[in-house]
Amino acid sequence: MMEKSRRREKLAFSLLFGLWLPCCLAQTTPSNAATRTPTRIPTRIPTPSPSPSPSPQPQTERLMVRLTGYPRKHNEGRVELFHKGEWGTICDDDFSIANANVLCRQLGFVSATGWTHSAKYGKGQGKIWLDNVQCNGGEKSVESCKSRGWGNSDCTHDEDAGVVCKDERIPGFVDSNVIDAQVDDNKIEEVRLRPVVATARKKLPIMEGVLEVKYKDGWAQICDLGWTIKNTHVVCGMLGFPHERKVNKNFYKRLKKRAAEKVSRPKVNVSAGGRQTSKAKANSKSKQSPAKRLYLERQKNHFHVHSVACTGTEIHLAACPLEFSKRNATSTCEGGMAAVVSCMPGPLFIQSSGLKKKPKISNNVRLKGGARVGEGRVEVLKDNEWGTVCDDRWNLQSASVVCRELGFGTAKEALTGARMGQGIGPIYMNEVKCLGQEKSIWNCPFKNITSDDCQHMEDAAVRCNLPYMGLENSIRIVGGRVPYEGRVEVQVGSKWGTVCSTGWTTKEAMVVCRQLGLGYSMHAITETWYWDTSNVTDMVMSGVKCTGNEMSLSHCQHHKTVSCQKAAAKFAAGVICSDTASDLVLDALQVQQTVYIEDRPLHMLYCAAEEDCLSKSAAQANWPYGHRRLLRFSSQIHNIGRADFKPKAGRHSWVWHACHGHYHSMDIFTHYDLMNANGTKVAEGHKASFCLEDTDCHEGVSKRYECANFGNQGITVGCWDLYRHDIDCQWIDITDVKPGNYILQIVINPNHEVAESDFTNNCMKCNCKYDGHRIWLHNCHIGDAFSEEAERRFEKYPGQLNNQIP
Repeated sequence: MMEKSRRREKLAFSLLFGLWLPCCLAQTTPSNAATRTPTRIPTRIPTPSPSPSPSPQPQTERLMVRLTGYPRKHNEGRVELFHKGEWGTICDDDFSIANANVLCRQLGFVSATGWTHSAKYGKGQGKIWLDNVQCNGGEKSVESCKSRGWGNSDCTHDEDAGVVCKDERIPGFVDSNVIDAQVDDNKIEEVRLRPVVATARKKLPIMEGVLEVKYKDGWAQICDLGWTIKNTHVVCGMLGFPHERKVNKNFYKRLKKRAAEKVSRPKVNVSAGGRQTSKAKANSKSKQSPAKRLYLERQKNHFHVHSVACTGTEIHLAACPLEFSKRNATSTCEGGMAAVVSCMPGPLFIQSSGLKKKPKISNNVRLKGGARVGEGRVEVLKDNEWGTVCDDRWNLQSASVVCRELGFGTAKEALTGARMGQGIGPIYMNEVKCLGQEKSIWNCPFKNITSDDCQHMEDAAVRCNLPYMGLENSIRIVGGRVPYEGRVEVQVGSKWGTVCSTGWTTKEAMVVCRQLGLGYSMHAITETWYWDTSNVTDMVMSGVKCTGNEMSLSHCQHHKTVSCQKAAAKFAAGVICSDTASDLVLDALQVQQTVYIEDRPLHMLYCAAEEDCLSKSAAQANWPYGHRRLLRFSSQIHNIGRADFKPKAGRHSWVWHACHGHYHSMDIFTHYDLMNANGTKVAEGHKASFCLEDTDCHEGVSKRYECANFGNQGITVGCWDLYRHDIDCQWIDITDVKPGNYILQIVINPNHEVAESDFTNNCMKCNCKYDGHRIWLHNCHIGDAFSEEAERRFEKYPGQLNNQIP
C-alpha cells in the first residue's frame, strides 16, 4: 500500500508540473512570440549523480551527423553532431559498439565495425555535446540513447569519440558523408544564377545571370565592387561548370541606365475611379524589361555580401574571404550593381547550351563504376594502359582538378576506400597533392607506387558538381514499397503516362535509376500489376532502346507513335534501383596461363552435347566414335563491386540438369568466342552458371555462397568463382577451325541479366595463334584496360590480316 501511495503522489506531481510549466512559459514569452517559429526549449533538472539519463526528446528536424578529422577514410572519423546551430563532439566515456552502430546507420552505413577513443582522428573544437552515451543499438538516432543530456559533460576534446563504419551503404540512403572541405556552412549554403533575360530562363542549363546566395528563407545578391574572374571561377565550379566566361558588363550597365530612366518616368494605367487596375498591375509586372528588373532588384537592398576575394582554387564560395552586410546597413552597393556570372558548360551539356564550339576534355583520365553522371573511380592512362589512384591524402582539391578536366564542376565529394568499386591492373599514383589550379591531375605532385604502398581496396573516387538540367522532373516511379522501386511514369509534353515493357531491359532501367538519382538498376520489371496504385493508365512511350549511358530516358531511341503489344497498365515497365551493385571481372592472366588443346573422345561428351556445348558439326559426327578438338582454359571471375552478384531468378525457378547432376541458376553466364580479323565468329561456346559460388576470398572476407546441398548461389564482394579448365563446357569446340591468327573473346554476364556497376569490363580479349597442333595466347586483357590506340594495334598485329602464321 505504501508503494502504491508513493506512485500516486509521483503521478500527481507530474501532472501538476506538466500543467504549471506551460503556464510559466506562456507568461514569460514575449508578445510577438506568435510570429516566430517555435523552437524546442530543453529543460534540465539537476541530478544528484552523473548517472546517464534519457537524452532530450528528439528534435523535430533530423539530427545532422558527420565524420571528420584526419587522417581518415570516408567511412571513419571523429563523430560530430549539429545542435543549436553548432557542431560539437561526443565524449568517449561509456562509448560502445552499440553507440557506433546507431551513429553509422545515421550516416547511411549498414553497421559499425569498430569505434575509437582518445581523439584518434584529432581533437575537435567547440562544444562536447554528449557524454556517457549508452545506446542499446536499435535506436534510430543517437539522441534517443541515454546520456547526460545536451552539453552536459566533464570531458575535454582529448576524449573525442570516433567510429569506423562498414563500407556498405543502406540502399536508397540519399545523404552521404563528405571529406570536409573546411567550409563554414553558416556563411553561404547555396548559390544560383538568375537570368535577367526572360528567354534564358527557359533554357537549361542556366549559364549566365545575377549571382544569388541562399539567405535565411530567401535569396540575396552579391555586390560586384571588386569582383574578379577568380570569384567567377569558383562559382562556376560549384554550379557544375568547368570554365568561366567573361561577362559583357557594358550590356548590364546599359540595362541599368535604361531602367533608371524608365523608372523615373513611370506610366500608370488608371481606372475610371483613379486607381491602378489589378489587370494593369499584372500587365506592368509581366512586361517588365530586363533593364527594369535589374534596377528594381538593386533597389530591394538584398545585398547580403559586399566583398568576395577568392584565389580561384577554392571548391566553395564559403571558403573565400567574404565581407557580409551589417544587419542594419542601408547600403545598396553604391557605385556597383549585382554581381553577374557567366559559365562555360562541359561537352555533355553543350548540346542544349547553344554553343557552337565544344570544349575539349582529357583523354588520359576517366571515371569508372559510378551510377550517376560525373561520379566514379578515378582512372589515369599511362603507357597506353589504364590504372587507378590510391586514396592516401586524397582530398577535394585533387578531386576537383579531376572533375574540371573531365568537363564537370568542382568536386562535391572526394571518396576513399574504393567507394566506386575496386579497379584492376596497375595503381599509378599515391598521395596526390593538387593545389586546385592545375589543368590535369597529371600536373599535380604525387608519389609513384611501390608494391607495398596501396591495394585496390584503397582506390580513390569522386562525385562532381553538375549543372542543373531538371531531368528528374519528367519522370517518376510510383507504387513501390520503398522509394527506389516502382512503375516508370514519364511526362511527354504535358501528359503523364506509362512506358511499354516490350524490350525493356537492364540498360533502360539503368537510365531511369540514373535520371532519378537512385543509383544502379538492380532489376528491369516487365509486369507491374502489383504496383498499380496510380491513376495514370495511358501509355505514352514505347520501343525504348538505350545504350545504358544516357542521362534521360527521352535521350534513348523510342517510337514516334506509341505502339505496344501489351498496352494494359499491368504490363507497364518498372524498375528496382539500388545504391550499390556488383561488378564482375575476369582474371585475364589466368586464362593466358592455363590454355591448352584436348582431343576428347565423343563417348565422353554426351552430357556436353545435351547442354549444347559443342559446335553444330558435332551432330553429324559418328557417335560414339571419333573425337572433338577443344580449346580449354580456366576462368577465375572476381566480384570487385560493392554488392554480391546473385542470380536474378530465385532457387525455386532454377533448372535441374540430370546429366551433370546440378542446377542452372542462369541459362548463360559466359560467352566464349573465337573470331577472325573481320570480327566474324569462327567458333563459339557458352557456359551456364551451374554453380555460382565463392571458391576463395581475399583476407578478411568470408565465403557466403556454396552450391552443395542446394545452397544459395552467388559471388561475394571480395571473392571469386573459379571454373577449372578440366570441367565440362569450359572450352571452345575448334574442331572445324583452320590454322591461323585469331582473337579469343570471353564475355561474362553477356545478356546483362544481373545488374552490375560497370559492364565495360565484362569482356576479355587475347591474341590467339593456332598452328593446327598447338595454341598460344598472348596480350590477354580486359576490354577497356588499354587506350584506344593500343586496342587498335592489338586487333591488327602482324599476320592477322592475311590469317597467316608469322
